[in-house]
Amino acid sequence: MIPTWVQLVYLGAAVCLNLALKGLSSPRSARRGNIVGAAGAVVVPVVVFFQQDLDHIVAIVVAVVVGGVIGVLAAQRVQMTQMPQLVAVFNGVGGAAAALVALLELNEFAPVAGSVGMFTVIATVFTIFVGAVSFSGSMVTFAKLQELMTTRPVVFPGLPLLFGAGIAVAVFASAYIVVDADVWVGVALGLLGLLVGLLLVLPVGGADVPIVISLLNAFTGLTVAAGGYVLSNTLLLVGGTLVGAAGTFLTILMAQAMGRSVLNTLFGALKGGSTLGAGQASDRPVKSAGPDDIAIRLGYAQRVIIVPGYGLAVAQAQHTLRELVDVLIDRGVEVDYAIHPVAGRMPGHMNVLLAEAQVPYERLVEMDHINGEFKHADVVLVVGANDVVNPAAETTPEAPIYGMPILHATDATQVIFMKRSMRPGFAGIENELLFDPKTTLLFGDAKDSMSKLLNATKAL
Repeated sequence: MIPTWVQLVYLGAAVCLNLALKGLSSPRSARRGNIVGAAGAVVVPVVVFFQQDLDHIVAIVVAVVVGGVIGVLAAQRVQMTQMPQLVAVFNGVGGAAAALVALLELNEFAPVAGSVGMFTVIATVFTIFVGAVSFSGSMVTFAKLQELMTTRPVVFPGLPLLFGAGIAVAVFASAYIVVDADVWVGVALGLLGLLVGLLLVLPVGGADVPIVISLLNAFTGLTVAAGGYVLSNTLLLVGGTLVGAAGTFLTILMAQAMGRSVLNTLFGALKGGSTLGAGQASDRPVKSAGPDDIAIRLGYAQRVIIVPGYGLAVAQAQHTLRELVDVLIDRGVEVDYAIHPVAGRMPGHMNVLLAEAQVPYERLVEMDHINGEFKHADVVLVVGANDVVNPAAETTPEAPIYGMPILHATDATQVIFMKRSMRPGFAGIENELLFDPKTTLLFGDAKDSMSKLLNATKAL
């Protein structure tokens, strides 16, 4: 029987998790939400040490210390551009941990299988299989985003048949375990989950990968919730349910922002509909200019809209960009940042990046509110973005991003593109806006080009 004081601590931690999610709903309260959630997550393991008679205490302490060191080093060293990969790894580890705990519980059930409730065993096999799917799938998304493997969809003849067979065998093995809690069948189910996770994510490519990370995050949350039921741990049940629900909603919203369904995101490559990635650089002629010319256009404009993208994050040029905007505002130019829901590699990527540079929140305008303003803009400055302003999403049905809502930069009087090269964006297709007569390109590393543009603007 869990003491009352421990149950109260668990209740307080569950409240912290809810408050954390609420805080994360706004940039102004996100930092506070993170702190509250972290506090709730730390208190519970500490209570366990005082409340439980723990076996293998040395191994537990060593694991906690090693995990803590890895977490601190990751937090200090991982760049903002690598956050999606970090989320994928942490998510995968969470799924694997849930699956291993469920296997250990199944081993405890085996000698007394008849005395264990059917729903408990069902929750256990669910955790084993889905946790394994989340682990292997997350490792593939990490490899794709880290470019350890191709970002293009990986498909081969018979993949749908093999995937379907894997699901069917998993259902059969799960039913067998419910009838006879066999640990070795549970191990086989976990290995099968690893295979299904690979087959689920390999066909996904390009800009669809972050959506799959969110889906796998929901999977891990559900496994944690199921594990909480098996362990009779209310906090795990609450926390896992929150993560599962939040991940599910986020996945749906991201898919909608890409203009596609979740099923199309996962299996679109099997019929040629996935975002492909890894396109070739174009050799078509474009109009380009130097920093001095661009500075004149910006400095004497009345309305400028900035469209930030992944290239800005890679170059770590957000601070220089903010300085440039400050100079323009001092000259009387009206400036806003247009934020696309999937700009960067995960939702909120640009918001966090610009908040780090102390950009006022009120200048960050979401797509639905800024699209009507582009026609009033003298200049749109696109910094490291591409797919989110690509007209092909609205004009080219055969394009992999067709149907994705975009920022209507093409409506502005002038468009300035800051690009390193003529390589396409993450979706792997050309952007016709680059070849529009109103578009001028400023080539070079975003940070170096932004510094030169800043100095030229100051000199006006």
